[in-house]
Amino acid sequence: MEYIQESNMEVSCVKDINFIKRARQEETVLCARALIYEKETGLHFNLGSYKAIMPTDQVIYSPGNEPVKEAAIVTRINKKVCFVVTGTEHSKGLTTVYISRKKLQKKVYEEYISQLRPGDVIPCTVTRVDSFGVFCDVACGINALLPIDFISVSRINSPADRFYAGQNIYACIKSIDSNGRIVLSHKELLGTWLENAEKFTPQTTVTGIVRSIESYGVFVELAPNLAGLAEPCEGVKEGDAVNVFIKSILPDKMKIKLVIMDIAKDHTPLREPDYFITSGHIDHWRYSTRNCRKQIFTNFE
Repeated sequence: MEYIQESNMEVSCVKDINFIKRARQEETVLCARALIYEKETGLHFNLGSYKAIMPTDQVIYSPGNEPVKEAAIVTRINKKVCFVVTGTEHSKGLTTVYISRKKLQKKVYEEYISQLRPGDVIPCTVTRVDSFGVFCDVACGINALLPIDFISVSRINSPADRFYAGQNIYACIKSIDSNGRIVLSHKELLGTWLENAEKFTPQTTVTGIVRSIESYGVFVELAPNLAGLAEPCEGVKEGDAVNVFIKSILPDKMKIKLVIMDIAKDHTPLREPDYFITSGHIDHWRYSTRNCRKQIFTNFE
């Protein structure tokens, strides 16, 4: 069965009690928006004309049996949540449906996550951007961490320079520990130095982002996995979009020599990554050109 990210699911159209009974029997994955949270009972939903309750201990599955923080449950309010039906209760003419996200996520771990290995390329959705990295939904609300150092070869000050909550991206599995915690990597999908450099031509002018200012020059990002060094220039600061003239491209040294022409006004950096790989598996990835003394690579084996 294919599992997708919670935010990409369609809210289920529940017509009658027979639909709910069939969904329970077949363990159909359903989706609805959480309305409120009550500590004593859990998350409340509407499934068509029926009230549904997801008990507090059924909201999140933890493979390592780690305690679930209440804050993690509260964050689901007014957001789409996926689940399976576990039962119904009839009282005073009303039907209450009981549902579980935990049971679904456990199944996802058993049928999908357990089959993944380092180097596998998967789709995911950014759920939260933090200073040290981004959290991504890899399937049915199961989160994985993409650390800032694994986002791109070009250094950034904040993951917010690359991603935003709700963004659909690709990543590759870096590791999965014994407690089911998943770590992702992203830079390997953005191309090698040579693949990126081939998009540019010497003696032309392009727009880049200032990433670092040193005494000997200014590092300007031309692509997430490619930066060049410009001559020192007054009046620019980190994060500025600048127009640069490409003096030369030196593959053997992995260097691009630039000259900053001016600050690019009204420039909005492209937010969506330009991927070279979006599926399959990676055993080894080498960013550097063959003759360069400095070698940057990833070994997933």
